[in-house]
Amino acid sequence: MTDRPPEYKISAIRDGTVIDHIPAERTFDVVDILNLRAHPDVISLGMNLKSKQLGKKGIVKIAGRELTKEEVDEIAVIAPKATINIIKDFSVIKKEPVALPEHFSNIIRCPNPNCITNKQKISTLFHVVGQEPLSAACHYCERVVEEKEIVLK
Repeated sequence: MTDRPPEYKISAIRDGTVIDHIPAERTFDVVDILNLRAHPDVISLGMNLKSKQLGKKGIVKIAGRELTKEEVDEIAVIAPKATINIIKDFSVIKKEPVALPEHFSNIIRCPNPNCITNKQKISTLFHVVGQEPLSAACHYCERVVEEKEIVLK
């Protein structure tokens, strides 16, 4: 007899989207970005799953929904190694890694308390300055935000 832990299986979805390779600590951020608490269909979450690439990862399965480009861009900011799988009739018809946009707007907060985006109702705008690990500069105050500092807006 072996001491293997039990394997858990999540039911397949007929149609929808699977987001894989999310850093474990960012799994619920993906839920928030996609406003999944209001989604009427099946949602499956896995968190702290073993991953050769990340150590621990998260996965989100969403039945009956495909993501917009804007949603994928938002996910890329907090999970730059994530993959998006489109499911049709229980089969993966498309699998693509997310692509980090060169700049992004109104996704994260500027950590500089003196930045104009924290004083007035102005959308944030960041320009990517480094990809691994992610770092981005605020368009207004030029503060560079490191991946570990990112807070969603």
